[in-house]
Amino acid sequence: MAHNDDPSYVFIERRGGGIGSFLLGILVGAGLGILFAPRSGEETRDEIREGAKRLGRQAEDALRQVRGAVGDTVDEVRHGLTERMDAARDAFESGRRTARETRDEMEHRVREAKDRVRAGIDAARRPPVAAPEGAPGAVEGSGPEGKFGS
Repeated sequence: MAHNDDPSYVFIERRGGGIGSFLLGILVGAGLGILFAPRSGEETRDEIREGAKRLGRQAEDALRQVRGAVGDTVDEVRHGLTERMDAARDAFESGRRTARETRDEMEHRVREAKDRVRAGIDAARRPPVAAPEGAPGAVEGSGPEGKFGS
């Protein structure tokens, strides 16, 4: 009985594989099966021709399905993007309108404040009007004929 101290390892490399490799394997296997089948040359050629046509139709069908799916996805993405762009445009316009209204309101308030300040300054520059003697709030000697005024 032989005793092997070194364990055996099997390495399997995976390189890109996928559907393309699978289809290539099917084609090669089908081709070899047809070529080695016990048929006449004419029958084999007809079988290969029919297999190629069938494979071509299947590839066209698969391509149509992929195009349809991609087209639908592109349409969905385009529609979603259009909706988002419209929403962003609306939000931008709303912000612009609000900023304009706010600016107009602030300008109006600043004008009113300036008018009040000017009115206050003008009132402060005018000489005071004396109240008649004996009127409520009249200060003695505040008029032009008061004790200190002559």
